[in-house]
Amino acid sequence: MESWNSVVYSLEIHATFVLNLFHYRYNKKNKGKFFIIFMESGKLESRDIMGVPIEGEKIQIHSYKHNGRIHRVWEETTVLKGSKSLVIGGNDRTIVTESDGRTWITREPAICYFHSQHWFNIIGMIREDGIYYYCNLSSPFVVDDEALKYIDYDLDIKVFPDMTFHLLDEDEYEEHRKLMNYPEVIDQILKSNVDKLIRWIRQRKGPFAPDFIDTWYERYLTYRN
Repeated sequence: MESWNSVVYSLEIHATFVLNLFHYRYNKKNKGKFFIIFMESGKLESRDIMGVPIEGEKIQIHSYKHNGRIHRVWEETTVLKGSKSLVIGGNDRTIVTESDGRTWITREPAICYFHSQHWFNIIGMIREDGIYYYCNLSSPFVVDDEALKYIDYDLDIKVFPDMTFHLLDEDEYEEHRKLMNYPEVIDQILKSNVDKLIRWIRQRKGPFAPDFIDTWYERYLTYRN
């Protein structure tokens, strides 16, 4: 019998195949570069053709829904670290455009964390009474000439400065899961990543480490001055 880890790994490979066919389907007119999985002669083959953001450049962040429709756009984020697997960015009072065209401006400086191996991204917001985190359950990111892009999968975790947290939007997730026909494999991976995020929060791992946000915010300030 396969171990749980090997089962999850197999699910992630399959979900990446589904996910990146989705990206190709909705961006095939775009000349941007994507990480695409091809099925050839029954064999899964990956070809890494994704762009890499350059440290110091300003990029947009585009959030989509599973049906391919735009969900939200952040107008300007400065890349603080960029590689094929990890992007860390910073922004402050950036314009955000919603799917219905409404716009608003973020209220505080924020550090954004995206990783190609995790089905979530994390925003650390710096406020007077401490650092608040907003964690989006999502697809891994891709980057093209237009923006950093990911699919938003509804579930969120809000983390407070004392590291207490709340899981949000479970009803919205269930509604969209049925409406947009999320594959079972995606559902399993997302729930697994909720558990992973909660472990990170409790262990103060990754962006939740005590000095992580402050360190990258200091780096962000060097690009503003």
